[in-house]
Amino acid sequence: MSKVYDVIVIGGGPAGLSAALYAGRARLNTLVLEKKKEGGQIALTSEVENYPGCLEGESGPSLIERMHKQVLHFGADFVYDEIESVVLEGSIKQLKGKKDVYKAKTIIVATGASSRPIGCENEKEFIGKGVSYCATCDGSFFEDFDIYVVGGGDTAVEEAMFLTKFGRNVTIIHRRDELRAAKSIQDKAFKNPKLKFMWDSTVKEVRGDGLLSSMVIENTKTGEQTVVEADEEDMTFGLFGFIGYLPKTEIFKDILTLDKGYIVTDENMKTNIDGVFAAGDVRVKSLRQVVTATADGAIAAVQAEKYIESLD
Repeated sequence: MSKVYDVIVIGGGPAGLSAALYAGRARLNTLVLEKKKEGGQIALTSEVENYPGCLEGESGPSLIERMHKQVLHFGADFVYDEIESVVLEGSIKQLKGKKDVYKAKTIIVATGASSRPIGCENEKEFIGKGVSYCATCDGSFFEDFDIYVVGGGDTAVEEAMFLTKFGRNVTIIHRRDELRAAKSIQDKAFKNPKLKFMWDSTVKEVRGDGLLSSMVIENTKTGEQTVVEADEEDMTFGLFGFIGYLPKTEIFKDILTLDKGYIVTDENMKTNIDGVFAAGDVRVKSLRQVVTATADGAIAAVQAEKYIESLD
């Protein structure tokens, strides 16, 4: 592709679409590159309640569909391709995909991060149907239900305590016989009357007919397996995995500054390379939600516009 865009956005999730929207409205020639389908992690969410102004009964896919149409309205191009390598130094950046080569004055990286899977059988089938990786997004759906949390680090324990606001009981399932979370966090957890612990345990399999209704737990020391069933009246329960995230930054290794795999930016989404910005879950940040992703995208696009103006 010989055309040189003003802005290329890598990733079609909320951050990428927000960036493309702002860039398009600024009359910048904008291209969104997406590997498969727009949406990112939010596309797996069956109901969205915490995005300001979302419609009643809003789902992740429906929200993304409206965002996508809005971006198209302002003239952004969309191409489905997987980027394999990048050249980011210099005034014109170059992205090499499986299908073509793309060039732009600025790049906004919005490739996102995916939750590290629990690793149990049938897990993918129940994402959004009992299995979740976001307490803030989905905790309220399990009001007065039993909730189980997989993990033992700071995030897992903190999210488990948050989930006690909703669940009848919250049980932490941990593969060891002690938590890895900071001592101060552990002290709070052990004092919480709604928080229980299942030590030396892993989830081997999840089951159900449409909704999660049972799971197989294996003891890591004895190998003994037990089946946990949903309450007869509830018919389901929540299973949350908090064992880390996997930022999608492989192609930027040794090019952009990373911290534990996440792209380091300043408050204006600028990376260590001029003209290259990052937005959303892929960057170092304290809260990964749709609302913060869209804000990142807007900031990145405005800063990209200012950068382009400085080139003239």
